[in-house]
Amino acid sequence: MDKTTELIELLKSHASPDHLAKMKRFGIPDERALGVPVTQLRKIAKPYKRQHELALSLWETGWHEARLLAPMIADPARTTPELADRWTDGFDAWDICDMCCQNLLRHTPFAFDKIYAYAPREEEFVRRTAFALIATLAVGDKKSGDEKFIPLFDLIETASADPRNFVRKAVNWALRQTGKRNLRLHTQAVALSRRLGASADRTAAWIGRDALRELSDPKIIARIKP
Repeated sequence: MDKTTELIELLKSHASPDHLAKMKRFGIPDERALGVPVTQLRKIAKPYKRQHELALSLWETGWHEARLLAPMIADPARTTPELADRWTDGFDAWDICDMCCQNLLRHTPFAFDKIYAYAPREEEFVRRTAFALIATLAVGDKKSGDEKFIPLFDLIETASADPRNFVRKAVNWALRQTGKRNLRLHTQAVALSRRLGASADRTAAWIGRDALRELSDPKIIARIKP
């Protein structure tokens, strides 16, 4: 039995009908899902970090959990822009999108380039990827300066009228996380949140009001770095 097949069998052994039902309630397609919790996936992934060929093989199986596992073990140094595009074009669920951003795409040298490439795209999960990348980079990228993040507010504002659930939530997430990165970005995020909150567009207004509620919380502000 090859390693890919072995891991698929291991995933199946951890399948939980209760977790599968929970996934479905959260809008995750269950046709090719097993119902394996992310905590268990992380344990399974641990011995296989940076086994890039295995990650590619897992992705090609089409199993939902295999596509969650793949970015956990893929090697960012061997991840090409073309592979990022191919995987992103295959996203059919918000959790796969977010896990790829968190565990793989944000670690690549072309992460910011992909934000600009994906934000104008019409496909729901491709566009979500742009804003999930902003959110995860805002938290996890400790090296980039504000000059990398300030232009992203324009992308956030442009996408704020997209009413699709998985886009609007990612746009909101991106705005909140960028605003919590430091006080300078917080000031700009609050200003944008106020502007969106006053918008006649219902989606933009929701994004702005919800973000402003979090960014105005004294406990949140106290934790923001100068």
